[in-house]
Amino acid sequence: MINARSETLLEKPSFKPLLVNNKRCLVLADSFFEWKKEGKEKQPFRIYLPEREVFFFAGLWSSWKDPEGETYNSYSIITTAPNKLMEKIHDRMPVILTREEEKLWLDPGQNPKDLLKLLNAYPADSMEAYKISKEVNKPGNNHPGILDPVSE
Repeated sequence: MINARSETLLEKPSFKPLLVNNKRCLVLADSFFEWKKEGKEKQPFRIYLPEREVFFFAGLWSSWKDPEGETYNSYSIITTAPNKLMEKIHDRMPVILTREEEKLWLDPGQNPKDLLKLLNAYPADSMEAYKISKEVNKPGNNHPGILDPVSE
């Protein structure tokens, strides 16, 4: 599972044990992509924080074994309702933590119910977004030009 909805973490059997048993993690990013539906097309956007070179998403991790006994580690990024910037692009956004929230999120002594209070939309006025090339939709396109803005 790629994303976990903040509103239902304590209800879902796949996520509740991870939250309660300190399987919380930080997912490093310098930006993220989201796609805005424009008619039948989807336009990708790059979203970033101009004041922070890198930041962390709130995440949950797990480790599991396949039927052959091979161990796999995985994580999910927690999402929440969008802020004013993101609601123009998509109906969800990843939970971006402040530096103080990062420490609380990883603190094993925190009550899981109290941690839910951290899982809100990052302030819209601290974020920026711009359109990028649809080349980002193809995994083989892995070059810095993918991040260049495209004209309206």
